[in-house]
Amino acid sequence: MSTLADSSIRRGHSYWWGSFFSMLRFDLMSLRRELVTVALLQLLMGAGMAIIYGFYFDEISPTVATFIVTGTPTLAIVPVGMALVPGVVMQHKLDETYDFLWSLPVPRLTIAASNFVLFTGLALPGVVLSLVVAVWRYNIDLAVSWSVIPAVLLAALMANSVGFSFAHAISEPRLTNLIVNMIIFLVLLFSPVAFPISNFPDWFASIHRVLPFFHMANIIRGGLTQGIVEDIVVSYVVVVTWMVGSWAVAAWVVGRRR
Repeated sequence: MSTLADSSIRRGHSYWWGSFFSMLRFDLMSLRRELVTVALLQLLMGAGMAIIYGFYFDEISPTVATFIVTGTPTLAIVPVGMALVPGVVMQHKLDETYDFLWSLPVPRLTIAASNFVLFTGLALPGVVLSLVVAVWRYNIDLAVSWSVIPAVLLAALMANSVGFSFAHAISEPRLTNLIVNMIIFLVLLFSPVAFPISNFPDWFASIHRVLPFFHMANIIRGGLTQGIVEDIVVSYVVVVTWMVGSWAVAAWVVGRRR
């Protein structure tokens, strides 16, 4: 960071990209001790929850097994984007290093961009590992298509964007922690991620058609299966809307800091 601080030219594409990669290294080094914990958390949330769901049934049909398995990527993405990202921000606030982060001699947009890229990248290994374990456990064949790649990337980026925006927008870390726990609880027990949304009462299904979790699972499931996903275009629109809305909040938070 010292090179950037001493530079007399602090504008243009070269400076922006140099700042971005400096922030990426800074963030990665800050998280180096937590990387193993992140991987374990994703495996427990993804494959672990999928395996536990299987204990709820005496017999599991191929359709049920497919829903469980294809829900694991979403279960692996959520703890990174909506728990780890806010957790890092909370730690900065509790350690009183939050103002230092914003005082670094880099464009503020690079701080957000570094977070989005780093945590999206951290989500991917857990997605793959959780999916492999779940497929092995239920012994099903998936119809994988190229569309699963943008679906996973979009879902991970959206989750990271939501976590980043509300963690920075809320000044009180304890309130952020409460919201994080509520999200994890909601996704694990009350979201149609590993089972069809038609299993829910109409009023509850309507709520989840506005929330992003069902739609995250839907677009990923569309890239892993054939014939069981409906209204995938709507799901893409909802996920993109949540992501853009989160970026708007993040831009407001970044812009209001002095």
